[in-house]
Amino acid sequence: MQFTFDVLSNIRVFSKKYLENNSLEDLNKIPEGFNNNIIWNIGHIVVTQQLLAYKLSGLPMAVSDDLINKYRKDSKPEAFVSQAEVDEIKALLFSSVEQLVDDYKSGVFKNYQEYTVSTTGNTLKNIDDALQFILFHEGMHLGYVLALIRAVKN
Repeated sequence: MQFTFDVLSNIRVFSKKYLENNSLEDLNKIPEGFNNNIIWNIGHIVVTQQLLAYKLSGLPMAVSDDLINKYRKDSKPEAFVSQAEVDEIKALLFSSVEQLVDDYKSGVFKNYQEYTVSTTGNTLKNIDDALQFILFHEGMHLGYVLALIRAVKN
C-alpha cells in the first residue's frame, strides 16, 4: 500500500504546484467547452477522498459540510472561490493524506459501506478498494487540471 500512498502524495504535490503557479482568476476561470475549473477539480479530489475513505467507513471527515457541498460529485462551480478557500484546500491536500496514511496504518478502517462508483461501475467493498479507486480518480482529475491550464492560458 505504500506505493499507493506515494503516488497519491505525488499527485497532491502537482496539485499544490498548480494552485501556487496560477492566478486566482485563472483558478476560477471556466474555459469554453468545460463544466468546471482548476480549483473545483482540486477541491473535488480532496472532498472525494474524504467521502470514499472516511464517510463510507463511518468515520469523521476532515472537511467541512460547506466544502463537501461545493466540491462533491455532481456539483459545479457556483461562485468565485476566494484566496482564503484556495489556501484551505491547499492545506487539506497534504493534511488529509497524512491523516489517511496514519489512520490506515493504525487500522481504523474496520467497517466499510459498499459503494458502486459511477465512473467505472466498480463496487468498492473495503478501504483497499477505495484507496485504489481514489488513486485512479485523482489521476483522472489531474488530467482535467492539465487540460484546463492549457485552455486558460490560450
